Amino acid sequence: MKFERYVALGDSFTEGVGDPDPARPNGLRGWADLVAEELARDNPGFGYANLAVRGRLLRPILDEQLDAAVAMRPDLVTIYAGGNNLMRPKLDLDALAAEYDEAVGKLAATGARVLVWTAYDGSWAPVFRILRGRWAVYNELVREIADRHGATIVDFWRFAEYRDLRMWDFDRLHMSSAGHRNMAIRVLDLLGAAHTLTPAEFEAAPVVSAAKRAEDRRWAREFLVPWLGRRVRGTSSGDGVAPKRPTLQPV
Repeated sequence: MKFERYVALGDSFTEGVGDPDPARPNGLRGWADLVAEELARDNPGFGYANLAVRGRLLRPILDEQLDAAVAMRPDLVTIYAGGNNLMRPKLDLDALAAEYDEAVGKLAATGARVLVWTAYDGSWAPVFRILRGRWAVYNELVREIADRHGATIVDFWRFAEYRDLRMWDFDRLHMSSAGHRNMAIRVLDLLGAAHTLTPAEFEAAPVVSAAKRAEDRRWAREFLVPWLGRRVRGTSSGDGVAPKRPTLQPV
């Protein structure tokens, strides 16, 4: 299938946090930009919009992005939302799923190909291990939503290659440039789209050392503590950030 209008919705995952590029809007590239660039090859009429903003919970994503996306009459839509909700202390998963279900239904009603994601199984990381059960329930609800509306699942939960820390940025919450590139390949392959991307090649994983443990302590000090502080204060990393591609534009 040849796509003409691709709209990406979501949070930092789709905005491209972890894949810096000073030449691009918001200083980020990310997997969605890479997907758009590949879909635009030999397709001069192709348009791409990316409405995602880091830190957004599900409700703000729907309030700020859903109607704008529908108005662009896309034939391809990607949405990954709810990940930030999953890390909040209090969460009504059924209510979250009901809102997500309505949104995916509205996107599917446009006739667009809709892609949704399962949450990644980050239980190998001690800080996030306690959330595994919540992630698993969320994923089953997302699978039901996808089945109900004919959406396509990008099954992040089963992508074993992300157990390599080099697929993650320093904060261990966002993908690295290599992780974003790999995600773009996964999406393009799922769409059956020809592309020129190749996965990153890593040397053997480094052995855990005193330097690695020191890095763990720096991570806790420089990322984990400030991140927890924002949760307590109710602030977001996306406060004051605008979508990097708010309208359909050529790539």
